[in-house]
Amino acid sequence: MSNLTITVDDTVLKKARLRALQEGTSVNAELRRYLETYSGVKKSPLEAVKNIARLSDENPCFSNGRTWTRDELYDRWEQHHK
Repeated sequence: MSNLTITVDDTVLKKARLRALQEGTSVNAELRRYLETYSGVKKSPLEAVKNIARLSDENPCFSNGRTWTRDELYDRWEQHHK
């Protein structure tokens, strides 16, 4: 793993550290996560949502407007968990 040095305004870094502390993370972890998404190594949450929507449109198990009965859902669950 490589190290990266950046120059940031003191006020920005202070606020970032406070926010990270409140969120139970670190500035380093947040920058790493950003760079992973920016570089394409990991998908952003928005991309993940778009992929789920696309897959649900393509999958015949998920038809628009279709409602399932409780028994149908239970039967499907049983089929996939045998």
